[in-house]
Amino acid sequence: MEHRSARGAEALEVPFEAAIRIVANPPTDSTDVVAELWKMTAPTAGPGLSAFMARDADLQHFRELLVHRSLNQLREADVHTLGIPRLAGAPKAALVEVQSDEYGGGRPERMHSALFATTMRELGLSDRYAHYIDAVPAITLASLNALSLFGLHRRLLGALVGHLCAVETTSALPSKKYSAGLTRLGFGKAATLFFDEHVEADSVHEQIVCRDLAGGLVSASPSTGDDILLGAAACLAFDDLVGDHVTRCWEEGISSLRQAIE
Repeated sequence: MEHRSARGAEALEVPFEAAIRIVANPPTDSTDVVAELWKMTAPTAGPGLSAFMARDADLQHFRELLVHRSLNQLREADVHTLGIPRLAGAPKAALVEVQSDEYGGGRPERMHSALFATTMRELGLSDRYAHYIDAVPAITLASLNALSLFGLHRRLLGALVGHLCAVETTSALPSKKYSAGLTRLGFGKAATLFFDEHVEADSVHEQIVCRDLAGGLVSASPSTGDDILLGAAACLAFDDLVGDHVTRCWEEGISSLRQAIE
């Protein structure tokens, strides 16, 4: 039974990985992977979802956004941590440094997943992992499954590292806007702390993951360069697709979720 299940999972993973590579469309054969990462993750000029959340979003908008993010943030850091035993030397130390912060530096109440759970409770949502799995649309699940695919396969270590680079380099500015939006709606520190923490932490983490982690890995193993850019491009592409879905639904005056939330 287990053998058949493994073959079934592989049958699903092969076309899914092929689709990820098409959607991501990463640059290839880059001579400077670190410079390419900075270029790919540079802030865009458009207003974006985070600007809407800062200025115009209401409580229901924020509740929906948290539901979309809950399947990842309530397990924040866990998948990327799978890369630690697969690395060595300076890149391994760099990932350990970042992940230590993600896990609260040994303080369970400061774990980023715990901070996100608090935000969910403050907005009247369940903080139980996967509670809303039936409510999120396929594009949200695809984004999560791409990360899981990178984490589960040793051959995709570079993609896992690249995905983390994209997460850390694109988090600080949106987090500042999400915090501002919650403050505008009258929420206090308990609700905003998750986002406030990412404004500060990710401004430091982005340097570590791009220069020390990704740069160190590609220096030690040049063949990982294309996969690092694949992971970063996939993260960015899926973030855009989820954001486009959410924005389009709200512009049409409908929920971005598949079913009502409690």
